Amino acid sequence: MTAPAPDFAHLSRLTDDVGLLEHACYAVARREHGYCTDDVARGLVVTSRESVPTTELQRLSGCYLSLLMHAQDKTGAFHNRLGYDRCWADEAGLGDWWGRALWGLGTAAAGNSSQWIRVAARDAFARGANQRSASPHSMAFAGLGAAQILRAHPDDATAIQLLRDAATTIGVPGQDPKWSWPLQRLTYANAALAEAVITAGWVLADDRLLTHGLQMLAWLHDIQTQGGHLSVIAAGGWGRNEPRKQYDQQPIEVAAFADACATAAAVTGDNHWQEGVNQSVAWFLGDNDAGTPMWDPTTAGGYDGLMTHGPNLNQGAESTLALIATMQHARRLTTVPPTCAQACLTAHAVASG
Repeated sequence: MTAPAPDFAHLSRLTDDVGLLEHACYAVARREHGYCTDDVARGLVVTSRESVPTTELQRLSGCYLSLLMHAQDKTGAFHNRLGYDRCWADEAGLGDWWGRALWGLGTAAAGNSSQWIRVAARDAFARGANQRSASPHSMAFAGLGAAQILRAHPDDATAIQLLRDAATTIGVPGQDPKWSWPLQRLTYANAALAEAVITAGWVLADDRLLTHGLQMLAWLHDIQTQGGHLSVIAAGGWGRNEPRKQYDQQPIEVAAFADACATAAAVTGDNHWQEGVNQSVAWFLGDNDAGTPMWDPTTAGGYDGLMTHGPNLNQGAESTLALIATMQHARRLTTVPPTCAQACLTAHAVASG
């Protein structure tokens, strides 16, 4: 089956004039669950990757940027959950949503086609980039945003320091080849940690970091490949010396893995990393543990999870964004805008020159 082109139809269906609604019942948006910064930030990433956006994609980028700026407080922290009544349900903080917000803002600041979005996004990124989180995941996402900033502004000292601090917070893989990971538990979007370390090693010209990041990604590839196809870490995670659950695999794992493998291929020039990207695309098309497609071609929505019975047919924002991001990698055209892979290549080239 041929990989479909990135299709934003369902993303538009989930987006109103406030932002991106988080959940759906089948393909119908569930307003009662409201919006979350996590998904809005991911939305800004994928829309900003499009070098020749439609009018609708420009609208989506502007909508997502507006909500992220509204979510940010004066300290640079972010709220995460906004009710459909437009009231925040939480206090501003530095959880994963802070890191993802910086990832979205950095991507928009470096690559969005609209200058006004690039300028406003960079200002918002700068406000948040002076904060630090103790969470390796939060720092990994923030580091990916910093790498994007360095693509367009390679002398940005704040972004350089944030990327360096992200790698330090994530840590290095252990000595046991059976658990070549810096943490004792795999949770979600695991490959983003490896990608952040790879990116930091390349941009900062630190061969030790680059080696560690590639080692992490290679191990993650090994443990998530079964019978030649991806079998990603299921929801709930997997700890060292624990039994591993097979099902409730989440599309976000696949998208993060595709991003990391694309970055590894770009910075090393080694095409064997492309296998991971191809496996990620194939997972959505049905080459997975259940042998079933993980998207709906009639709606362009991504299914919410791979279960024992097949897909969870709900098509929420996170899963649809994971589908779009992965299919952006499947599109092999020179017009594809820079992902983190091209971002760190560009920043490295400028720094080396």
